[in-house]
Amino acid sequence: MNYYYFFTPPYFFMVAGLFIAITSGAAFSAVLKEIVAVWRETRSSAVVAKLGGLSIQLPFLGICTGTAIFLASGLGCFGTPTWLSYAAAVPLTFLSAGLVWRQLKSNLALLESGQARAFELDFFS
Repeated sequence: MNYYYFFTPPYFFMVAGLFIAITSGAAFSAVLKEIVAVWRETRSSAVVAKLGGLSIQLPFLGICTGTAIFLASGLGCFGTPTWLSYAAAVPLTFLSAGLVWRQLKSNLALLESGQARAFELDFFS
């Protein structure tokens, strides 16, 4: 029977993955707010093209990596083999991240075209 303590790999990697995801999320938020603020001032489509740049893709990749490590370590805490944990967590994380990235790009394209109602949450009430 395996007993895990706080500094054994599944728990340590679980905390490390959560830390990576949270810090990368803070960086992603700051960069995204900066891009939207610059776009609001200039209304230039070149600003929205920065979504293809490394300055926003690197924090997003950090979020995805940290989430994958967190999920795989969470499965490892229940006794799942490491290879199986990562084989399940990595595709799940990166498929979800691809959908989120696609949605973000389409929302920013709507914002750029002048349809700011895409971001109004009161629209449905």
